[in-house]
Amino acid sequence: MDEQGPEGRGQRPRDQGSRGQGPRGQGLHDRVLESLGPAITAGDYPPGTVLRTDELERRYDVSRTVVREAVRVLESMHLVESRRRVGVTVRPTEEWDVFDPQIIRWRLAGPDRPRQLRSLTALRSAIEPAAAGLAAEHATPEQCAELTEHALNMVATSRGQQLPAYLVHDVAFHRVILRASGNEMFARLGDVVAEVLTGRTQHRVMFSDPDPEAVTLHVRVAEAVRAGDAEAAERYTKEITVGALRELDILAP
Repeated sequence: MDEQGPEGRGQRPRDQGSRGQGPRGQGLHDRVLESLGPAITAGDYPPGTVLRTDELERRYDVSRTVVREAVRVLESMHLVESRRRVGVTVRPTEEWDVFDPQIIRWRLAGPDRPRQLRSLTALRSAIEPAAAGLAAEHATPEQCAELTEHALNMVATSRGQQLPAYLVHDVAFHRVILRASGNEMFARLGDVVAEVLTGRTQHRVMFSDPDPEAVTLHVRVAEAVRAGDAEAAERYTKEITVGALRELDILAP
């Protein structure tokens, strides 16, 4: 998926040294980035691989400025490091900025999708229940209203194979939970959760209609947060994430 996720890091710097624009007005350095980034995260270039700038220029038929722009973005993600007289070296996986929404997107589109989904869902199961419990204690009336609205819209779009519409409210619901926790660290994970939910939908790692039990649990979480019942909010959210892991066992074994 090429588009930026909700509340992503914003647009990448536009290329100032390209020889024109790629398809649909895409900058040439974006085109290089969208080819090279997924190749690295998919393991086509294992850690330690050295990519020569001049080779990249020839491969993509672009200027050195274009390659440098793309490499600069990859460096900001800690995917590569650039050294004079050495070239661009792919960094070890453990050094990557694995919370970067773009990296998540690339990895979900690659061959390692099942493991990546499990890793991210395990993260959700550790964080979101605690966030929901805190939300029950700290959510404002406006946030409670938002949760209720999104939960009801999830119910309304949960039948008839309306997954894109359902996704909009699912992402929004979980963003509100993380923000309403009052913990700024949890809130920053909104982009990560959005990418997980979006990736599951776009790569069809979901049933054609959401699990009715999961939909009901979202309504119960909203009710528990509104009632200030931290224990129930945490318990119901844990059930949501456990259910998501069960779905992965079926759809992405």
